[in-house]
Amino acid sequence: MTSQETSTAADTRERIFAIVGASSGNLVEWFDFYVYAFCAIYFASAFFPTGSPTIQLLKTAGVFAAGFLMRPIGGWMFGRIADKHGRKTGMMTSVLMMCAGSLLIAFLPTYAAIGTAAPALLLCARLLQGLSVGGEYGTSATYMSEVALQGRRGFFASFQYVTLIGGQLLAVLLVVILQQLLTSAQLKDWGWRIPFAVGGCAAVVAWYLRRSLNETSTTESRHNKDAGTIAGLLKHKRAFMTVIGFTAGGSLMFYTFTTYMQKYLVNTAGMNAKAASAVMTLALLIYMLMQPLFGALSDRIGRRTSMIWFGTLATLSTVPILHTLASVTNPYAAFGLVLLELSVISLYTSIGGLIKAEMFPLEVRALAVGLSYALGNAIFGGSAEFVALKLKSIGRESLFYWYVTALCAIALIVAIRMPDLSKEGYLRDN
Repeated sequence: MTSQETSTAADTRERIFAIVGASSGNLVEWFDFYVYAFCAIYFASAFFPTGSPTIQLLKTAGVFAAGFLMRPIGGWMFGRIADKHGRKTGMMTSVLMMCAGSLLIAFLPTYAAIGTAAPALLLCARLLQGLSVGGEYGTSATYMSEVALQGRRGFFASFQYVTLIGGQLLAVLLVVILQQLLTSAQLKDWGWRIPFAVGGCAAVVAWYLRRSLNETSTTESRHNKDAGTIAGLLKHKRAFMTVIGFTAGGSLMFYTFTTYMQKYLVNTAGMNAKAASAVMTLALLIYMLMQPLFGALSDRIGRRTSMIWFGTLATLSTVPILHTLASVTNPYAAFGLVLLELSVISLYTSIGGLIKAEMFPLEVRALAVGLSYALGNAIFGGSAEFVALKLKSIGRESLFYWYVTALCAIALIVAIRMPDLSKEGYLRDN
């Protein structure tokens, strides 16, 4: 092996290690964030004791959505940190903040113990987690896109969603295990606290792993007068609005068929909680494994083509799939339908972070990726459960299906108008 080949192999190993290091923290961040959604069935009555089960879930979904409202602030704050002080600093800070939010929920007294202070503190903890996740996406997406190998960026950058989904999968898997070990009464009494405590401890481990990462931003970019500034970001208005446009449909689809789907199968289709959890666990596992395949596909057909296919298929399939799932009684049929739609969503999720990173220059990349994604996500993705449950509570649930379809149609239009990133993207020469 020549010295050049040795150097290339060493560089490849270093990049792969960086992907793994960043991914580990990303996995913990999203595990902590999603645990709330999967445990809500058990702790909703502990913090919101009045009203029907649907109303209780609606209130917990409202708190879940409130966490998303902090994402734009987190995207701005951590994006600025990552562009001005380095990606590594931003990622280490965000995972510590997530740790604090998870541990607060784990030890939070219920409504029976401290009254209205309980839901108020729950909201505070979720706002803290929302701030953290708002910063996590932008910094980790930027970092993983920058260290990915040229020509295989779609494949390597897809591991952001492998770990994002992996965190969600571990969250639901832990709930399934607890369902087998504890009774429903025990889960509602104290068992729901366990996942939050586990997530808080895992975040500390992730912080140590991220300490070993190499920085990808340059001294020159960090000292650029536009680094991490809104003024610098506004020089790229078209790219900024493009990201918000396709994030709206992509995020809404993602949260509809992942975090909300478990509740939908229980609350609308009438499936029992254990069966719904089992369906979603297996579906999420396969969905996670799909990401590198769809990422590699984008390396061959192009990011823009992948997004056009996502927009087209999502627009055509959402209403019939959700209508069918509403009356499904067989868990296997529900699994097949959910997996079918998750395959469509993979066209977006496998490359979502990479596309955003490719559209912005180094000095404002983390800010632009984090803030644009957070805005689209907070307005549309984070509100998915709340909107769906609200429409269900007034007897107009089918309107939610058309709402999702409309946003996917907008994502299609944006994708068609999107530039060819292989020729105009900022990462093409890196």
